[in-house]
Amino acid sequence: MAKKTDKTEDRIVAVEEAFSKTEHFIEKNQQIILIVVGAIVVIVLGYFGFKRFYMEPKEKEAQGQMFMAEKYFEMDSISKALNGDGNYPGFLEIMDQYGITKCANLAHYYAGMCYLKKGEFEKAIDYLKHFKGKDEMVGPMATGGIGDAYMELGDTEKAAGYYLKAAEQRKNDFTTPLFLLKAGWAYEELGKFEDALKVYKRIKTEFIRSTEAREIDKYIGKMEGLLKK
Repeated sequence: MAKKTDKTEDRIVAVEEAFSKTEHFIEKNQQIILIVVGAIVVIVLGYFGFKRFYMEPKEKEAQGQMFMAEKYFEMDSISKALNGDGNYPGFLEIMDQYGITKCANLAHYYAGMCYLKKGEFEKAIDYLKHFKGKDEMVGPMATGGIGDAYMELGDTEKAAGYYLKAAEQRKNDFTTPLFLLKAGWAYEELGKFEDALKVYKRIKTEFIRSTEAREIDKYIGKMEGLLKK
C-alpha cells in the first residue's frame, strides 16, 4: 500500500509541477500570448466578415449579371455570350469584375466552350484549364473540352490523355462513357488498337445502359478485326 501511495503522491507532485511551469510560462509570456490570441480572433472575424458582407453580396450580384450571357450561350449567340450585349456583360467581363467568385470561375468554363465553338482552340484550352470544377458534370465536360481542342489542333496523343482524365474525373453514366468513346477514337487515329479495344470493352461492360453502349459492338468488332491482321 505504501508503494502505491508513494506513486500516487509522485504523480500529484508531477502534475502540480507541470501546472506551475505552465502558469509561470503564461505569466512570463502573457503579452505575447494575448497578441497571438487577438490576432487569431481578428483573422477569424475578418474572414467571416469578408465572406458575409463582401463575398455573398458579390456572388449574388454576379449571378444576376451573368444569367443573360448564359442565355446567349444556350442560343448559340457566341459573340454576345462572350462580350455582352451593351446592357448585360459577357463572360469575359464577368471574369474581370467578379474575379474570385464562383460565377467568375464558371465564366471560365463558358468562355472556353465559346472559343471551342469559334474554332479558337488555344484560347479554349487556356480558359478551360483555368476553370476549377469538382461537380459531377461540368468538371468532366471542361476536361473533355480540352481534349476536343487538342484533337482539333492535331495533338491526338494529348487529346486521348484528356479524354481519359475526363472519363475518370467523375464516374457516371453520361460523361464517363462519352469520353471513353472519344478516347477510343483518338487511339484508333494513333493506331493504338489495343488501347482502343480496352476502352470500348469498358463501355460495354461498365456502362451497358449508356447511349454509347448501343453501338459499341461495332467498334469492338472493328478493333478485334484489325488486331487479327
